[in-house]
Amino acid sequence: MSKLKVISEKSVTNNSRIAGLLAQLEKINTESVESDTARHVTSKILHLVQSQEKTRREMTAKGSAAVDVLLSTLENVKDLQTTLNILSILVELVSAGGGRRASFLVAKGGSQILLQLLVNACKESPPHEELMVQVHSVLAKIGPKDKKFGVKARINGALNITLNLVKQNLQNHRLVLPCLQLLRVYSANSVNSVTLGKNGVVELMFKIVGPFSKKNSGLMKVALDTLAALLKSKTNARRAVDRGYVQVLLTIYVDWHRHDNRHRNMLIRKGILQSLKSVTNIKLGRKAFINANGMKILYNTSQECLAVRTLDPLVNTSSLIMRKCFPKNRLPLPTIKSSFHFQLPVMPVSGPVAQLYSLPPEVDDVVDESDDNDDIDLEPENEIENEDDLDQSFKNDDIETDINKLKPQQVPGRTIDELKMYEHLFPELVDDFQDYDLISKEPKPFAFDGKVRGPIVVPTAGEEAAGNVGSVRKGAVLKEKVSPKTEEGQRKTAAVGVARGDVKADRASPQQSDDRSRAVPSASAFHSDIVKALDRITLQSIPTQTAPGLTVEMKKDCGLPLTVLTCTKACPHMAACGNALFEGRTVQLGNLCCTGVEIEDDEDTESNSSVEQASVEVPDAPTLHDPDLYIELVKNTKSVPEYSEVAYPDYFGHIQPPFKEPILERPYGVQRTKIAQDIERLIHQSDIIDRVVYDLDNPKNEYDLILNSDINTNHYHQWFYFEVSGMRLGVAYRFNIINCEKSNSQFNYGMQPLMYSVQEALNARPWWIRVGTDICYYKNHFSRSSVAAGGQKGKSYYTITFTVNFPHKDDVCYFAYHYPYTYSTLQMHLQKLESAHNPQQIYFRKDVLCETLSGNSCPLVTITAMPESNYYEHICQFRNRPYVFLSARVHPGETNASWVMKGTLEYLMSNNPTAQSLRESYIFKIVPMLNPDGVINGNHRCSLSGEDLNRQWQSPNPDLHPTIYHAKGLLQYLGAVKRLPLVYCDYHGHSRKKNVFMYGCSIRETVWHTSDSAAPCDVMEDTGYRTLPKILSHIAPAFCMSSCSFVVEKSKESTARVVVWREIGVQRSYTMESTLCGCDQGKYKGLQIGTRELEEMGAKFCIGLLRLKRLTSSLEYNLPSSLLDFENDLIGSGCKVTSPTTYVMDEDEPRFLEEVDYSAESNDELDIELAENADYEPSAQEEVLSDSELSRTFLP
Repeated sequence: MSKLKVISEKSVTNNSRIAGLLAQLEKINTESVESDTARHVTSKILHLVQSQEKTRREMTAKGSAAVDVLLSTLENVKDLQTTLNILSILVELVSAGGGRRASFLVAKGGSQILLQLLVNACKESPPHEELMVQVHSVLAKIGPKDKKFGVKARINGALNITLNLVKQNLQNHRLVLPCLQLLRVYSANSVNSVTLGKNGVVELMFKIVGPFSKKNSGLMKVALDTLAALLKSKTNARRAVDRGYVQVLLTIYVDWHRHDNRHRNMLIRKGILQSLKSVTNIKLGRKAFINANGMKILYNTSQECLAVRTLDPLVNTSSLIMRKCFPKNRLPLPTIKSSFHFQLPVMPVSGPVAQLYSLPPEVDDVVDESDDNDDIDLEPENEIENEDDLDQSFKNDDIETDINKLKPQQVPGRTIDELKMYEHLFPELVDDFQDYDLISKEPKPFAFDGKVRGPIVVPTAGEEAAGNVGSVRKGAVLKEKVSPKTEEGQRKTAAVGVARGDVKADRASPQQSDDRSRAVPSASAFHSDIVKALDRITLQSIPTQTAPGLTVEMKKDCGLPLTVLTCTKACPHMAACGNALFEGRTVQLGNLCCTGVEIEDDEDTESNSSVEQASVEVPDAPTLHDPDLYIELVKNTKSVPEYSEVAYPDYFGHIQPPFKEPILERPYGVQRTKIAQDIERLIHQSDIIDRVVYDLDNPKNEYDLILNSDINTNHYHQWFYFEVSGMRLGVAYRFNIINCEKSNSQFNYGMQPLMYSVQEALNARPWWIRVGTDICYYKNHFSRSSVAAGGQKGKSYYTITFTVNFPHKDDVCYFAYHYPYTYSTLQMHLQKLESAHNPQQIYFRKDVLCETLSGNSCPLVTITAMPESNYYEHICQFRNRPYVFLSARVHPGETNASWVMKGTLEYLMSNNPTAQSLRESYIFKIVPMLNPDGVINGNHRCSLSGEDLNRQWQSPNPDLHPTIYHAKGLLQYLGAVKRLPLVYCDYHGHSRKKNVFMYGCSIRETVWHTSDSAAPCDVMEDTGYRTLPKILSHIAPAFCMSSCSFVVEKSKESTARVVVWREIGVQRSYTMESTLCGCDQGKYKGLQIGTRELEEMGAKFCIGLLRLKRLTSSLEYNLPSSLLDFENDLIGSGCKVTSPTTYVMDEDEPRFLEEVDYSAESNDELDIELAENADYEPSAQEEVLSDSELSRTFLP
């Protein structure tokens, strides 16, 4: 007998009627009064509970002992009617109160008492029907709220009692219904599910479920839910397959689909699908589903449901099942290794590159020998005894918890003598400037000597002027050719098509002007310049194919070898590069548009003429771009594939278009539609060109593309840059890149790929624009081998798909993942900046940090202000300026980092007074491209060593990672001469988050995010690392403070940010991440990011450094504490930090943060979704500080 609690006066008032009845019932329990009295009292309580919600609330209120009294009575009473009354009371309590009251009953020990009552009641033969109905009803309600319910039921022997009741009373629907509900609860425990399966529960369920019937639909629904829960067990699923129940389920589903014309039984239809979904979690189930023609059945029924929006749950579940059962295909490649190989000077003894080249030649690295795809078999067959652990809050094991490891420890790493090799890269520390003319203080006019002249314009992304441009007709093209590209070459190409309906669209492009930018030349002038330029270029004679068709030339960063292919057959393997790898060569441009410059209509022509006459200017004219210089630089660039063709966008240059490009709204059901089309391919395979094609007599309009792996790797597929030509107007072309690896992408959240039209460039619109409709990123049916997935089996690739209507016929168009920025572009920009600067005002020096593996130079830039004179005090002031060390583009595919760096460099070199003040405050050491080889050869993430260079900072190898080795050496040298940088920042791009934000390093914040016993207040730390990000959050529209993180993770211990902080001792060591998509806050909310905004961010970063200089002066300690306090900002927000754990996703970015409704996502293990930090609300003091400084520091 349980120990009774005395009813307190606080919980039940004296004048309460229910209180008196409960007091009587308690007295009956203690004094063993006659059963008639107990029956009478419980009957009155039941009446009150049934008629008054107030009574139900009072009995389940916090502190009430009413439930204790009822359970105690139930446990001790022998009278049947009293027991039924109490069970009815409990049913009323839990039925009306939802989950809270059920949990309340569980907390009072109700589960154990009711299970024991069930066991005792079944000892009678036959058991009382009403008693069985009531006790099963209560248990079915409270069971889901008891984490140990499955174990309790099994220990008490209740499983077989309920099962036998169903077997013996199949026609008694009133009794069977609550029994089935309780069986469903039992089945939530995997061990119970197996136990019940062995006793025939699966066969029993199929005696209840059946074809369409208007009778007993409620019973059918519960039976299907129970069956779906039981079939999650692999043992039960195999039993169902062995007995042919997959075919039965499909037959039943078709019958209900045909007869349920008014859709009143959607829940039953969904229940059948849920059972199919469970049984297809095993390989045998998927095979049985395919053999039973399940793909065609579900495809046809789901297509018939599309017209009714309320049937979306059926369509979505059908899509999930079909995707899971879609037969796994291999990529049509002989190997997933890169098409190109670079012989390393030293072969690593361990790591992914060593593993890659240690594989025996006979090993198939495209698919595993037995790809069972059993990663979906998630159900364990043993009991998880500690089920409480399942509800514990997420803990990130990647966060560093060892405070000793977190504490920065300055270690020289190399001796002073070894570091002396870097002295020549710091002449500013020893130069006395005696040979310099420092008398003139008047600034030299800032103009370029090249044919394109004009001032360096600091971008201000928000300033625009209205204008008009005629609408552009959109159409399509296709032509066939194969030729290598210079510096950003191409991959082997092929095309496959599935016909789609024709689509036509118009796009109006409002033009805008800015009085600080140069005018865009007219179409005729632009064309004339290009023709003259082409006359001066030595062209190779490369044969091209003239048969009609589509050209799809894939490039990585300005061109990497790519493969475009059909759906199923292998394409030829690209041959290894020639012996004369880096010898001198000529360079060519691809053919111009077949039709030349289009003559636009009268309105457009008149508009262009008026633009020219009025000298209307477009912001961000390419003042640093010189096509002739670019070609010369390309000729001296060394690439593994020996690229010999320059892409037109790189030759013409890019201007930010004079119109905003909003984040694309995701169409409803677009992913589901794309998946249905993939399934349609499987069902109607005759529509597919099952081969690699180069010449198409009747070109189709859908193409599958395969990205080449980074050189010396077998993965990293994300960056793309390819060319198409020969398109037709009025045709919607669909492109599918089918071997992506990330589990999610901003393509699902409004990002569009970029397109550059040569015809548009010749018509004075030389810019990349966001294009594409029906954009989707989803898991496909191409199997990914364990070799490429870090040992994980059963993984699949993902598809990026987008549809384009081209604006011109027979155009040449380029598509890119993001705005390309090549190595030669950087070299061109640096030369232009160097030739144009005022040497009396700006100290600019361009050195070579080192040579890369392939022999390209890695530039190092030094920028500061010249000393006022060569007097001693001015030279001392010059030498004592603090250093700021910046780097970018360690990951080649993050081209946005280069555009941000371009904005930083241009601002530092401008004549703006604020820029001059900044130069007078700091010495800037900048490595604008840490991975030139990766950029040149079109890699996404790695260098030619096949490794992520941002994971080599702890122990860089001078032979394999020269740029990292020497960049770290520069920082170590500064530490050795006691000149540590005030700030180190590495510019990156982020593919799965919006806005611009920073990662920094903090011991306190790292400790706070762990369950370590040390509290943040126990760790003494200067919180100055937060100052710069907070400044940027005030002055940079794209910057988002709430996305910043200052946690140090174990997986990032060898990144630049952490190593420079921990080993070099730079407190303000950051990674600045720029979105590839757009912004969801601030001034640019709802807009996709462009080069104007990226360059603006680079300039704003400079202004932030100037403000940081002021804040780190002697007045720093008088600032309001709220400026540097992080506990209110970050800890109060309750944010969490995590990092990716998969082999390929070893990146600088956390998991994807945005929520999306995957209407047809596959059965992947769900990524842990993190709540974003609460928005940062600046204090009043900070607002005053921001406003007072803004007028002085805002971009000119």
